[in-house]
Amino acid sequence: MELSSDPVVAALDMSQVKSKEDDEPFDSDGDYESLPPHVSVATHMTAGAVAGILEHTVMYPVDSVKTRMQSLQPSPNAQYKGVYQALKTIIQTEGVLRPLRGLNITMIGAGPAHAIYFACYERVKRSLSDVMQSKGNSHLANGLAGSVATVLHDAVMNPAEVVKQRMQMYNSPYRGLWDCVQTVTRKEGLGAFYRSYSTQLTMNIPFQAVHFMIYELMQEQLNPHRHYHPGSHIVSGAAAGAISAAITTPLDVCKTLLNTQENVALSSVNVSGQLSGMANTFRTVYRLGGLPAFFKGAQARIIYQMPSTAIAWSVYEFFKYFLTKQQMEHEAGPRSRK
Repeated sequence: MELSSDPVVAALDMSQVKSKEDDEPFDSDGDYESLPPHVSVATHMTAGAVAGILEHTVMYPVDSVKTRMQSLQPSPNAQYKGVYQALKTIIQTEGVLRPLRGLNITMIGAGPAHAIYFACYERVKRSLSDVMQSKGNSHLANGLAGSVATVLHDAVMNPAEVVKQRMQMYNSPYRGLWDCVQTVTRKEGLGAFYRSYSTQLTMNIPFQAVHFMIYELMQEQLNPHRHYHPGSHIVSGAAAGAISAAITTPLDVCKTLLNTQENVALSSVNVSGQLSGMANTFRTVYRLGGLPAFFKGAQARIIYQMPSTAIAWSVYEFFKYFLTKQQMEHEAGPRSRK
């Protein structure tokens, strides 16, 4: 095979790295272009922001259903048997746009949160892998990097989650985004936006640690040379999202109760004021519904996370590849004209 003299093609062309006789999964569609091993922080942040916004918007109606299905004492008009039936009922009784309520604050939070998230993950993963496995891929490094990135991501995203979930609930009293922010601040104080932060971290750190380890493990099997390969990114992302979501559903139920402060449910177990603290929340959930209560909305959570995570990874890897290719072409331009 004749090598290209173009430095951009040489750097990105997968055929320079992979031989014809390699027999690996997802290679039936022909050669893919290689993901550059080191790209700028700005590239990671831009790719992460786009991926985060798309991840949350495409499957947002299912996220609305999940929040309602996790309600521990729902109204008789908001009791659903499944995701499809819930969406159908919400649209028929509350309007076609009702499942999208709270999407605006989600988009505002998701962009910067995911920009920080992916940039931090890539930087920490590379640094830890260099130490732990002599520049190789370390599953422990992947998990630790995901955990560190989650702390920063949730610090940005937690207030948006509080507003979003309150607007998603059945018979939500808030007229809109700004009304919700003002009302919560006036009645409960600014601390209300971080009341679930410790629970969110307790849920998301294991979620993201498992998520990143599964994604990277599957990439080793499906895409060992780490080329830009859309099929492998989608499959790996979907599997990582589904498994992580299933494992952490009980913590998500607790987070939803802390964010929404369901008055009817809390009053029924004589909780006065505002519920706070992870231990208190676990006890309250158990008193309201026993062990089954910790798995309310599990189906909707998995249905939401599986495609969402697949979308996030495939979009992130594409934009990382695309932006890096543009940068390399720009840098190669002046050299080629000399």
